[in-house]
Amino acid sequence: MIAKLLNVDESVRKMELNFETGVPFKPLYGVTDDRTLELYMHHARQESTKYFLLVTVGEESVRHGKVSDKAKTEDQNLSDSYIPGLDSINEVPNVANSRTTAEDVCTTPVEPYQNVPPIPISVVEADVEGSGSGDQTCVEEGIYGEGGILGDIEEHRIFRSKKELMTCLSITAMTEKFQYKVFKSKPSFVVVHCVHTSCSWRVRAKKLVESEYWMVMKYEKKHTCPTDFKPVRRRQATSWVVEECVKRKLINPGRVYRPRDVMDDMKRKFGVDISYSVAWRGRECAYDNLRLGTPEQSYKLLPGYLHMLMDTNLGSVVNLEVSDGNKFQYLFIAFAASIHGFSYCRPVISIDATHLKGKYIGVLFTAVCHDVNQQIFPLAFGVGDSENDASWSWFLGRVKSVFGVNPTLIIVSDRHRSINNAVQEVFPQAFHGICMYHLLNNLKTKFRNKTKELEQHYIRTAKTYNLQDFHVLFYTLCSTVPGVKEYLEAVGLDRWTRSHAPSRRYNIMTTNISESLNAVLVKVRELPITAFVNEIRLLCQKWFHERHKKAVGCTTMMSKDVETKLEERKDRAQAMGVICADQYTFDVVDGERNYCVDMALWTCTCRKFQLDQLPCDHVLAVVRKTPYQAYDLCSLYYTREFWHETYRGVISPIPHISSWTIPQQIYEFEL
Repeated sequence: MIAKLLNVDESVRKMELNFETGVPFKPLYGVTDDRTLELYMHHARQESTKYFLLVTVGEESVRHGKVSDKAKTEDQNLSDSYIPGLDSINEVPNVANSRTTAEDVCTTPVEPYQNVPPIPISVVEADVEGSGSGDQTCVEEGIYGEGGILGDIEEHRIFRSKKELMTCLSITAMTEKFQYKVFKSKPSFVVVHCVHTSCSWRVRAKKLVESEYWMVMKYEKKHTCPTDFKPVRRRQATSWVVEECVKRKLINPGRVYRPRDVMDDMKRKFGVDISYSVAWRGRECAYDNLRLGTPEQSYKLLPGYLHMLMDTNLGSVVNLEVSDGNKFQYLFIAFAASIHGFSYCRPVISIDATHLKGKYIGVLFTAVCHDVNQQIFPLAFGVGDSENDASWSWFLGRVKSVFGVNPTLIIVSDRHRSINNAVQEVFPQAFHGICMYHLLNNLKTKFRNKTKELEQHYIRTAKTYNLQDFHVLFYTLCSTVPGVKEYLEAVGLDRWTRSHAPSRRYNIMTTNISESLNAVLVKVRELPITAFVNEIRLLCQKWFHERHKKAVGCTTMMSKDVETKLEERKDRAQAMGVICADQYTFDVVDGERNYCVDMALWTCTCRKFQLDQLPCDHVLAVVRKTPYQAYDLCSLYYTREFWHETYRGVISPIPHISSWTIPQQIYEFEL
């Protein structure tokens, strides 16, 4: 019938029918006879958004109801109409196939990873402090939400596995406050009864031929046991049932969910008392399921995951380095979207490292910068054994090879010795600035008795733009805290002050953006390696999408943050007097001080205009009295167009693990 509808001659072209199950262990199920067709129809009626028909004609694929463009071009006989009889099933959009290169893909079919849970589809929230055990909705989500055991026991219902069947039976028993016992269990069928000998409640299910699916053949729903019958304990509340009940609660890595919380939720929902050990085992099993297995399994999955990341995000750079014996050593990731967007960001990179908290620990290296709207723009991520000269040199070497070297590039970091050595080795031509707050903490440690006076004078000295102001402030600082002058001069005035920096630092005087990113990832750093990398991808994917929408919706010439600054400066400029010297030179009176503005050279003696490349108060006072336009005096780094370009790239999702297609050498590689 289907061949006739698609106008395909079966004697000339071979046609196969399969349907996608969404199960990692058996992603495709062949439709070969009436029994398997009935099985497909049963699934499709229940969950039409998960199960759809895949028709293969020759080497071209046709999803249920729609023919691919390539198939239409090569065979005009294929129809674009729905298949009659199946039109009650909604059409499901096609999932993009892997874009592997010819030299990467083997000539023989490659099996996907088997017996591995799917990648968790969670989103890291920037605010993780509010996560706790106060949310009382997650037990219901775990049982009745997406990804849980859905529906009730009923005759002819099909389950994907025996474990799923028994889990559903256990949850039904706990919900309806009774117990069952397994009367008979074989590899091909199972019979369960109510624990009371005179009760008629029972379920009989059998395994379908040549599949892992189980079907309920007979279900006696009514209980005939005495109403006062109370079992001594609820033996259905096992750890693997608890796992199913709580797994939805653990999707967010920032969620704090203790075994005691598991015990409380099981008691509240089902009236079941479980031991601490059962709660702990159930939670840990759920963790392993959601986190791509154990830490050891996660490392084995990593090469295949990285291949799919590059395959779905063309142009991304991924480096995985192993030592002798295929031991993990270093990992570097830079998304193609980040590589493209960096060209439209100010050339000031903040680098930092923070410790991972999983079983095999390690260190996360990050390189970030500010976007047009003063938000964190992630450039690259790395994982290494520790913060040492070799690991920092390796990471920064990859950053240099991917992003290149801008003549005005500035790298900002803390004063870690290994960072200093690596920057001198890898970026000898770039200026290496110090985070002023990290240096302040060093000063507070060294000069403990003068912390209050020290902080007040130090911050003003570091942030000032004007050299004359710097000398006055620095003298005051050194007079207030004896010994600080020699210490700061040994560090280098150009490394911690804005006024002495040889290149523009703009307003980026700290590594706060790196610290903020570390704070967002604080719970994610506890995950096994592959789940950890996936959470980073999800976070970047979310950021790029949301900020692209914000940039597209921007109706002003500059970004929202820059527009706010300009408005504040315009308000202050209204109180200033402007005296014209010639067409380009102006004297601006700001209170008791005068500033000279040269519109030909784009300079102001306050130096804020030339160092930030954004009009200062005095320039805006000139603009108010002359035909000059404020927007024309802003750097392109602050414009709406650069904001659009920064987030033009897309970080694409990675398909379900059952759909991975990887080269044989990667599939066989064991890390």
